[in-house]
Amino acid sequence: MMNSMNVPSKRSTLERKLDKLILTLFGTLFTMCLIGAIGSGVFIDRKYYFLGLSKSVEDQFNPNRRFLVVLLTMLTLLTLYSTIIPISLYVSIEMVKFIQSTQFINKDLNMYHAETDTPALARTSNLNEELGQVEYIFSDKTGTLTRNLMEFFKCTIGGEIYGTGMTEIERGVAERKGIKVQEVPTSINSVREKGFNFDDVRLMRGAWRNEPNPEACKEFFRCLAICHTVLPEGDESPEKIKYQAASPDEAALVLAAKHFGYFFYRRTPTMIYVRESHVERMGKIQDVSYEILNVLEFNSTRKRQSVVCRYPDGRLVLYCKGADTVIYERLVGGSDDLKKVTREHLEKFGSAGLRTLCLAYKDLAPDVYESWNEKFIQAKSSLRDRERKLDEVAELIEKDLILIGATAIEDKLQEGVPDCIETLSRAGIKIWVLTGDKMETAINIAYACNLLNNEMKQFIISSETDAIREVEERGDQVEIARFIKEEVKKQLKKCLDEAQQYFHGVSGPKLALIIDGKCLMYALDPSLRIMLLNLSLNCSSVVCCRVSPLQKAQVTSLVKKGARKITLSIGDGANDVSMIQAAHIGVGISGLEGMQAVMASDFAIAQFRFLKDLLLVHGRWSYIRLCKVVTYFFYKNLTFTLTQFWFTFYTGFSGQRFYDDWFQSLYNVIFTALPVIIVGLFDKDVSSSLSKRYPELYKEGIKNMFFKWRVVAIWAFFAVYQSLVFYYFVTVSSSTSQGSSGKMFGLWDVSTMAFTCVVVTVNLRLLMICNSITRWHYISVGGSIVAWFLFIFLYSGIMTPYDRQVSG
Repeated sequence: MMNSMNVPSKRSTLERKLDKLILTLFGTLFTMCLIGAIGSGVFIDRKYYFLGLSKSVEDQFNPNRRFLVVLLTMLTLLTLYSTIIPISLYVSIEMVKFIQSTQFINKDLNMYHAETDTPALARTSNLNEELGQVEYIFSDKTGTLTRNLMEFFKCTIGGEIYGTGMTEIERGVAERKGIKVQEVPTSINSVREKGFNFDDVRLMRGAWRNEPNPEACKEFFRCLAICHTVLPEGDESPEKIKYQAASPDEAALVLAAKHFGYFFYRRTPTMIYVRESHVERMGKIQDVSYEILNVLEFNSTRKRQSVVCRYPDGRLVLYCKGADTVIYERLVGGSDDLKKVTREHLEKFGSAGLRTLCLAYKDLAPDVYESWNEKFIQAKSSLRDRERKLDEVAELIEKDLILIGATAIEDKLQEGVPDCIETLSRAGIKIWVLTGDKMETAINIAYACNLLNNEMKQFIISSETDAIREVEERGDQVEIARFIKEEVKKQLKKCLDEAQQYFHGVSGPKLALIIDGKCLMYALDPSLRIMLLNLSLNCSSVVCCRVSPLQKAQVTSLVKKGARKITLSIGDGANDVSMIQAAHIGVGISGLEGMQAVMASDFAIAQFRFLKDLLLVHGRWSYIRLCKVVTYFFYKNLTFTLTQFWFTFYTGFSGQRFYDDWFQSLYNVIFTALPVIIVGLFDKDVSSSLSKRYPELYKEGIKNMFFKWRVVAIWAFFAVYQSLVFYYFVTVSSSTSQGSSGKMFGLWDVSTMAFTCVVVTVNLRLLMICNSITRWHYISVGGSIVAWFLFIFLYSGIMTPYDRQVSG
């Protein structure tokens, strides 16, 4: 709840700018009507005797009531010029967007993931064109850049590292340094299972009994087997059992306990049953039941999980596992060597790109536990602020812990992530990774997926400095907060000054910012926020480590509102929902962490690499197509209305129609409707493969090249110029013309010719702005022009006593 946000209503930037264009058209309409109305008030005079402006004339033409003349003419002209407002534009745009989403994005085989049978899904059609203007991408790491297939890989117990494998990240680091990587041979007894990729003969098959710290190993394995909320399914045998866990990490840890000889096989509301091997002597197996007294659940604020259990012999133990920063704050004094060695091991694991958790325990005295349990029950039964009270009670017992060791879990990168990030960077898109992992893990993952490289100048703002640790050890929270804020301010200022020097240089290196959650908390303070924004906007890549879901959303909002750039957030879990909702566009990965992210998103894809197609292909095409649809609509309506406006000057500003009512009604509905929809669906300047091969083309969308006011002004110029040509060419050429009966051409003859010019020209003009012309273009444009000629042939051929030409 602490990390939740209100669900926003999202509209695209193009739609908001379209609203301004419509308001501009309303202003133009009002100006045109005002000119006509004032002209009418000035023109009305009895000296024009041939107009028959006698004393009994109606109010709209009464020279004695000029103000009323102006007012009534204004209303008349409003209805006459109302065609300048493209009401059908919104219908056409919605139709185009809907088809783009359902037929093009949802059915694109390049974004179909065969392994999980998951196609791309556009959950809204409002933001199609926004995909073509994204400048900042905010990405989660686990399950988004990585596969979220957690495998127990290494561990440290009692100051000793176990596990012999080498991660993808370690290989990448070695290659960057030019070191030849030698494969470590796997042992004969190594066990491989989905979720367990650990190899070290010192721990397997009971060999841990011969280690210098067997008691620590015991506590380590029991912590893995007991401190969790996993549910076992199926047969109670190690080979057939399945574990249902809230996260893949937790399942991997329980699986590791099974392979180390502590097989968790049954759970009831109050008991956990573990089959323990090799504990008292090699080869002996015994079933042990542990009574679960309390579960202090994991959440994004606590960053830890604890279980209070009672052994069969009555021993009370609290087992705790969580992030190293959180566990270290709660350790008992002493054992400094173990803490120091374990911290070094954690940094080593982080450098290898592994996800780490610290394990600790504490023996509880029965009277201490009973006293605490009363407070816990009160907090649990509280109806107000229940979560806060439970956290406060947990703090009372989760202290003076004894460090056991730490686990290291590998989460491999998804296929195609490095190539996708490199391509998006070439397109001018800046990518930020917001993760809850350790700084070393995040940095190495960033290297592995081409987000960081050795050519970049890296600014690192971390709370893991000796000065900050020294202040934290004193325990004065007010002093800690003040000191860290001052340190963050100094670091930001120093980095910003350095960044400005590089930024103003001719060919300086690209910049990258790495900041951890504790420093970020103070950097997001209103007094430092602008400094953080200025620094981060100068960086090509930003990595935020150890951040909470709320901080992810705050960082996204900072760039969205502060930089006024189009942002996209992508994530796969419930902890990414706030970030997804905060950005202009939210993309959910339909992965292993449920569907919360997808349900909160605007678009859903199965793999991060599909962003390349979603943005560079569909986003860019949609943006260019919809810009053309909007500007063309503006042009064709303005052209049509202005011919009527020029005619007003030759009718004494009386409000006389130039066109027949049917012409005006069918202009947007039939004679110019279909071609513009075809352009909105099929127009493309380059193929999808070329869009991805030359991602620099995407920068046109970031700069909004196709929907600037300058572009609108050019289309307006063409509309004014062409409408003048249509009106004056037709009226002047028809001034001495005669029909077959010898009569001069009347108003309806001239206006029909002018309307023919308008329909033919605006349809052919549409073909001129197309980058690719298909048979659908020819059919729609040709069909619209033919439809006009068929209509006028039939309409002119049907003579009735009520026909204007006849009755006139």
